[in-house]
Amino acid sequence: MNTQLRRAATAATALTMAVSLAACGEAGSGKEDKADNKTIGLLLPESRTTRYEAFDYPLIKAKVQELCDDCKINYKNAAENVSTQKQQFDDLVSSGVKVIILDAVDSGATKSWVDGAEKKGVKVVAYDRLAEGNVAAYVSFDNEKIGKLQGEGIVQALGDKAADARVVMINGKESDPNAAMFKKGAHSVLDKQVKEVVYEQTGEWSAEIAGQKMGAAITSLGKDGFDAVYSANDGMAGGIIAALDSAKVKDIPVGGQDAELAGIQRILKGTQSFTIYKPYKPEAEPTAEIAVRLLQGKSIDDLANTKIDSPSTKGIPAALVDAFVVTEDNIKDTVIKDELYKVSEICKGEFKKACADAGIE
Repeated sequence: MNTQLRRAATAATALTMAVSLAACGEAGSGKEDKADNKTIGLLLPESRTTRYEAFDYPLIKAKVQELCDDCKINYKNAAENVSTQKQQFDDLVSSGVKVIILDAVDSGATKSWVDGAEKKGVKVVAYDRLAEGNVAAYVSFDNEKIGKLQGEGIVQALGDKAADARVVMINGKESDPNAAMFKKGAHSVLDKQVKEVVYEQTGEWSAEIAGQKMGAAITSLGKDGFDAVYSANDGMAGGIIAALDSAKVKDIPVGGQDAELAGIQRILKGTQSFTIYKPYKPEAEPTAEIAVRLLQGKSIDDLANTKIDSPSTKGIPAALVDAFVVTEDNIKDTVIKDELYKVSEICKGEFKKACADAGIE
């Protein structure tokens, strides 16, 4: 090859390498990340509790799109599997998502995920459950207060029998920090206002498991060995009530939480005494707004205006939402008034008469 041809070939090779390196530089310098800077990750823990698919996901998605019409939600549900949720989290980080709303399956497992993501510029909003690690914000209810409301609901349902009452407690999943706070709050009331908690187990957020634990309690204590049952949520209350019915145990107050449609219907039917209504819209919408602001690099101080500590992180900006006890007397003024459910959804089939008797038509 002559000198001119050799120089031309060398120049062409150098130009090709420069173009290639420039392309690599663009991908690593942010263009790849920017491709996903309008996407917010949403990771929810399970679907057995009806609220997540029916309320949390659609409410968050709608609010994000209202605030940012070209933003998108990348939604995944972990089906109660920590390893699945870890993979979903890692996939979001790898895809370039810069904000993740995380409702953790196991909050204690998240520290390394969250801290690792933060080092890559990814902000995590802990939703409903306080994930460990350096989260950017936390939005939930005052969960210890909810437990107190549950305890007060049991005491109210027992009436003048409360002081001598024996209570069975079926708590939520032990890896869920909310369950621990519900339990603590409930004990703060029950330990002072009833005679004794005579049986206490976890129902794992499962109607089937809760029903099995209730059956074991009946076998252990006898049909007359308890006077009320605390259930950490409505799903488990359904299993507990089925177990009571199967054993022909009558007139036992059972409380729940989450204001599930089935729970509201059982209240009207008289098999469940109360539930706790946690308005999902005031929880979901601020979470969506916080996520959008973090995506846009804006302040969230007015939205998360209190501080809370996790076992691993102090002073997390937080927004805490109020909850309410729902009994037959205030169904109209809570879940119906707030349009959580329509009368037609509640009062169908076997529940028509119960609704009419309660003045809900």
